[in-house]
Amino acid sequence: MGCSSCSTGKDGQPRGCKNNGTCGTDGCNKLTVFDWLSNMSLPNGEKPFDCVEVRFKNSRKEFFRNTENLSLSIGDIVGTQSKSGHDIGMVTLTGELVKVQMKRKKVDFNDAELPKVYRKASQKDIDTWQKCRDREEEIKKRAREIAIILKLQMKISDVEFQGDGSKATFYYTAEERVDFRQLIKDMAKAFGIRIEMRQIGYRQEAQRLGGIGSCGRELCCSTWLTDFRSVSTSAARYQQLSLNPQKLAGQCGKLKCCLNYELDVYIDALKDFPAQDTKLFTEKGLAFCQKTDIFKEKLWFSYKDDPANWHVLSPEQVKEILEKNKKKEKVASLEEYAVENLVEIEERVVFENVVGQDSLTRFDKPKRSKNSRNRNRNKKRKASGGGNNQRQGQNKNRNQGNQKPGNKKNQGNKNKNANRSKRRPKNA
Repeated sequence: MGCSSCSTGKDGQPRGCKNNGTCGTDGCNKLTVFDWLSNMSLPNGEKPFDCVEVRFKNSRKEFFRNTENLSLSIGDIVGTQSKSGHDIGMVTLTGELVKVQMKRKKVDFNDAELPKVYRKASQKDIDTWQKCRDREEEIKKRAREIAIILKLQMKISDVEFQGDGSKATFYYTAEERVDFRQLIKDMAKAFGIRIEMRQIGYRQEAQRLGGIGSCGRELCCSTWLTDFRSVSTSAARYQQLSLNPQKLAGQCGKLKCCLNYELDVYIDALKDFPAQDTKLFTEKGLAFCQKTDIFKEKLWFSYKDDPANWHVLSPEQVKEILEKNKKKEKVASLEEYAVENLVEIEERVVFENVVGQDSLTRFDKPKRSKNSRNRNRNKKRKASGGGNNQRQGQNKNRNQGNQKPGNKKNQGNKNKNANRSKRRPKNA
């Protein structure tokens, strides 16, 4: 999905709407909702739901009551009620699906204090709103400079203006509590507007700013993920991942949200495997589990006295040994079970070219080395050696004929050269 302002330019370079997913055409936003009830008519005598969902900058969405019975549709820019003044937003959902969303967000749609939609935004409202949006980057830079001068341990990540330009909300992240009273005074004096400070988490900061993850794709939180679930290191342990914080941490500095995507599948698969802390008692010594491979369905065990040598066992073999240990019977050694795995020949899947496709490099010409070129030249010379010998003999005869003493041309040339040398002075 992409809007007209986010498409590529004439030279093929991406233009980008530079609105962090809040472009005016509402075609490239992660919060865009598909209204699958739009083509269905209401039953006779049923009134349409009088609440609408309105989206503001980035991930902020709120519900408003349509008291004026305006004919609103998805994509309309409206003026809404706020605590002071009015705000400008875009309608993202109407009809019965709004009721479903309000139940999901635990918002009471019978609340009489629900804010209202004033009107559809006029061109003057849109121009004022756009001017305020253009000032956000400059004000954010200036606010960061003021925070550095005051030596506050905080990071201002984003600024959001109200639609009428009378108020600005500053989103910041901080590890500890920050006393920003002086900061608010300085910013209100410098910008001439009312200031509101709102602290957000590091995940919400990455969601607002966006970026590219280690997988090469856009961040999930800035494209489609709307809720953040807690991620623990146990998710990495279940999936047999190395506990390397540099690889497990995302752009926000916390554990990656994608660690939870396949966690349930791994937990279901590990139900058929013995526990990771399984101990096997053998006559040769005590054995510990070193590694578990879910895909190959194998476990690696090693003795306590010899941890360097690992022995491969299947889950069924481990369960068999555990049952004997419960009966206080010790197995002779792990090698007996490991040898059985080595004797079994694993069938390798051979991929055949049944479609008849050729190699991808069939059009590439092989590079010839210099040695092969020299060999080919020598072969050609040997093959045509008779003709060359005859030509060499003819050339020799010609040279010998030119060097004979009886040759009149050579004698004439010698006499001329001798006379010229006599005429030249010695100093010349």
